[in-house]
Amino acid sequence: MLNPDTTAFVFPGQGSQSIGMGYDLALNYPSAKKIFATADKILGVNLSNICWEGPKDKLDDTYNTQPALYTCSIAGLTVLQETLGEFIPAFAAGHSLGEISALAAMGAMSFEDGLKLVRERGRLMKLAGANNPGGMAAILRMDSIRLVQICKQASEETGLYVQVANDNCPGQLVISGNNIALDKAIDLVVNTDSGKAIRLPISIAAHSPLMSYVSDDYNNTVNSILFGRPNTKVIGNVGVTNIDTPDKIKKELGDQLTSPVRWRETIEYLLGKGVDNFVEIGTGKVLTGLLRRIDRKAYGHVIDDNNAVLKIALT
Repeated sequence: MLNPDTTAFVFPGQGSQSIGMGYDLALNYPSAKKIFATADKILGVNLSNICWEGPKDKLDDTYNTQPALYTCSIAGLTVLQETLGEFIPAFAAGHSLGEISALAAMGAMSFEDGLKLVRERGRLMKLAGANNPGGMAAILRMDSIRLVQICKQASEETGLYVQVANDNCPGQLVISGNNIALDKAIDLVVNTDSGKAIRLPISIAAHSPLMSYVSDDYNNTVNSILFGRPNTKVIGNVGVTNIDTPDKIKKELGDQLTSPVRWRETIEYLLGKGVDNFVEIGTGKVLTGLLRRIDRKAYGHVIDDNNAVLKIALT
């Protein structure tokens, strides 16, 4: 049986989406189906159909991806709570967008407010990408200290921005920024002895200063939401600290738009606090895969279909 004192709920971000996400949960659990129906009504579009049938390019549009992942995570949480009862983990965290899912899941805001926030976040990030085009690249087999130096060199030589956007796990980082600076950083990476760079098929420089184009509008949206204290410790991406008050939450969400996602450090922090079971709630196994590369002794559970729910009920 899962022990709440040594369990963390974690929520995925962009990149975890896939056609069919959430369908099995909605098919087997009326509560999950109701979450999707509520999202459809609030957004005024058939988000459920986009999640379950696509097409892929529509699901991959950040304007739809963000509410889709958020809705799927909250649907999964609803089913998990039905299965485990009043189970409150010691910690929660979310990767990028997933941080909003974590906050809503832990009672810091309503489902409706969280949904409106991720919809606006997706719209604004898409707008920033259109007005300040940039890109992202996965960097493999390189430590974060060296990559920070490379990004600094590329930025200085081009006079443009590129920075580490995600520190996901040992040997897997992501850089983000202006295309010219990004290409320069990629060249510097591939000219090292061990580095490998993979340009990602995305035209948005997430978690970089290029997102500052929409920071004011996004902060206005964040500040319009009524936040409360989460019912457990939610560890933020930016400071790797407990964001336990409305003011801390607002600052974290605003800063996160342009700041790196420190996921490896977040997991290491949770491990240091005695967490040994991580429950990934939503769709896919991205975070569970990263967990295994950070600490193979930690155990990851994935809640994305009925079989997974039945399995965890027996844990």
